[in-house]
Amino acid sequence: MNAQLGRLPEWLEYFGSLIRTQEGSVPPFFGPYVNYVRRIPLGVVGQITPWNHPLLIAIKKISPALAAGNSIVVKPSELAPAAVIEFAKILTEAGLPNGVLNVVTGLGAVSGKALAEHPNLAKIDLTGGTETGRAVAAAAGKNLVSVIAELGGKAPVIVFEDADIEQAINGAAFATFIASGQTCVMGARLLIHKSIYSKFMDQYLRKVKSIRVGPPSDPTTQMGPVVSKSQLNRVEHFMRIAEQEGAKVLFGGKRATGSHLNPNGFYFEPTVLEVTPTMTVAREEIFGPVVVTMPFEDESDAIRLANDSPYGLAASVWTQNIKRGHRVAESLDVGLVWLNDHHRNDPSSPWGGMKDSGMGRENGWEALHEYSQSKSVVVNMSDKPFDWFVNDQTVRYS
Repeated sequence: MNAQLGRLPEWLEYFGSLIRTQEGSVPPFFGPYVNYVRRIPLGVVGQITPWNHPLLIAIKKISPALAAGNSIVVKPSELAPAAVIEFAKILTEAGLPNGVLNVVTGLGAVSGKALAEHPNLAKIDLTGGTETGRAVAAAAGKNLVSVIAELGGKAPVIVFEDADIEQAINGAAFATFIASGQTCVMGARLLIHKSIYSKFMDQYLRKVKSIRVGPPSDPTTQMGPVVSKSQLNRVEHFMRIAEQEGAKVLFGGKRATGSHLNPNGFYFEPTVLEVTPTMTVAREEIFGPVVVTMPFEDESDAIRLANDSPYGLAASVWTQNIKRGHRVAESLDVGLVWLNDHHRNDPSSPWGGMKDSGMGRENGWEALHEYSQSKSVVVNMSDKPFDWFVNDQTVRYS
């Protein structure tokens, strides 16, 4: 968390610099005209932010919206509103005028619904589950309010036979179990070339078994609890489905216990399941510390398995063959691909998904353009008189 907090000012600095260097355009226009195009603010925008990474995701949205000149109404998750409220106070103390950034708390079904349905918004920006995204987009659409939505994911982690095994194991564990698997780009599906599957899984399971589950306040903890009782129940629900459908539990699969853990805490073991592609846990987002594993035959099979998902947010590819890495990245139906890494983020790098993982992009020029609109001004530079209604057809039909 300290590492993440240390990077958050980068988004403010980046978009502050970007708006200072943004330039308009002068497109070619037929005849004695000059056409210049400026980007202008949208007006008032709404933002609905989640409980996972509550401040990072809020700042990713607030920074470009402010830089583009908009006023903002943010509705943080009812499970994690404090950081967003404190950030708004800091901006006010720093001189942001009252009313430019507004934080409205409450339940998603109440405050979030009211914000999504408000007719005076120019845009709504949501990070959340796919079904929530559909509901928000439908509500906003009735008012012709445009939507940015970063939604669910089921990211594949593809490990080829020539990968650096140690780095791939460390990367795959990081991809899945960081933040107890509660990130939209978490490595949810581990796809491993069949020739190294057994060797990889032996070493990977040793890594997973070594993860220290504990309270977030303990500096030695490597994985904490899930966010709430309902989230714990959700993970357990998917475990029951996995068992019913014949998934093989390679490790974990139940609540974590121990003398150092609060018995009322929401702890779940890091879990590895061996599955087939049609199983529910291989297709639906669990949003907890659970990864499913499958072997693949060859490159085309890996791409087929990776793309066989309703989601298209992110993926990582692990190979030392740079040509194959780029080739596979090009073939994946996702908005984000990491080669020999996972989870990396930068304010300049576009972030968003395809298919059921949403629409629009955070970060980079695209985010600034999401929060602005073009205004085209066409200037007649000619002194030649013109009268459309003169009794001369050549004027009207020239």
